[in-house]
Amino acid sequence: MAYKCKICGKGPVTGKSYSHSHKATKRVFRPNLQKQKVRLDGKVQSAYVCTACIRSGLAVRP
Repeated sequence: MAYKCKICGKGPVTGKSYSHSHKATKRVFRPNLQKQKVRLDGKVQSAYVCTACIRSGLAVRP
């Protein structure tokens, strides 16, 4: 599974995690994806959709 939203294309973003001593280590910020049945291109299919698209109404459920 590609970790991307099928509607908006939101995917993982890299950044840094800082400890108490301010030492930086690399980390990944992943989007909150949910598997839902949605209508894409006129067809109903199951896809991974981010919660921002679900809340905004872009993910139309059948």
